[in-house]
Amino acid sequence: MGRRKRPRRSRRSLTIGLLVLASITIITLDYRGGGHGAVSALKRAAHDTFAPVQSGVDAVVRPIGSFLAGAVHYGSVQNQNAKLRAEIGRLEQQVLQGAASRQELKTLEQLDHLPWANGIPTVTAQVVGLNTSDFASTIRLGVGTSSGVEVGMPVSGGAGLVGQVTEAWSSGSTVRLITDPRSAVSVRYGSGASAGDALMVGAGPGKALSVQYIVPGTALRRRELLTTSGLQNASYPPDVPVATVTSYSSTPSSTQETVSAQPVADLPALQFVDVMLWEPGQ
Repeated sequence: MGRRKRPRRSRRSLTIGLLVLASITIITLDYRGGGHGAVSALKRAAHDTFAPVQSGVDAVVRPIGSFLAGAVHYGSVQNQNAKLRAEIGRLEQQVLQGAASRQELKTLEQLDHLPWANGIPTVTAQVVGLNTSDFASTIRLGVGTSSGVEVGMPVSGGAGLVGQVTEAWSSGSTVRLITDPRSAVSVRYGSGASAGDALMVGAGPGKALSVQYIVPGTALRRRELLTTSGLQNASYPPDVPVATVTSYSSTPSSTQETVSAQPVADLPALQFVDVMLWEPGQ
């Protein structure tokens, strides 16, 4: 019958017991002041013996301690992160507001110095409503008859013509934009002897303007500026920028040049405009 192995737990208990006994012996010798060499040797032996045990204990305890410390500070870290995110959001909002304010100031400065106004008085108005569909393209302004605004008056942005007042009441007005299908503006193209007049009509928001009644083969240029013609009894004063040519073409059988254009004013982004206190026929 083979020799029965001693349980591992018993051997571990015996080892710990011997280490404890050795520790007591070292303390006793050290206290009595004798056997310094023996004490030093025993200390070294005890250190070498305990080192693996201590390392094992540290390996188990250290992750637990880190986890507990992390659990304790987790809420604080979350709060700090939330505060940082809120602060970043606030700063970003300030930047956006600052950019918007600078753009508004730039727009108002442009409206205050319209080079094509030619002494025509103007009333600056804020755009308070936008109505766009396949059948209409209008904006609503926060000024009306109490500020001198009347039906038929042209409306301009900082870059050029926006449209014409079609309704007006005491505190507000409605403007038909040049992209509205019912809009028609007499425009001038070219310069000098090659200058001519045409009619520009809207086709709906987001669609190109159509320039009609230009003779086939007329010398045109892409990005050529079209301005109001200012003909007698016209709906708009002369020389107001309206649009730029984007394309043109014709065929041998064409009766007119096919010309498309885009407004110089950024109509979807309008915030402020000038109502020109000018009535058709002046």
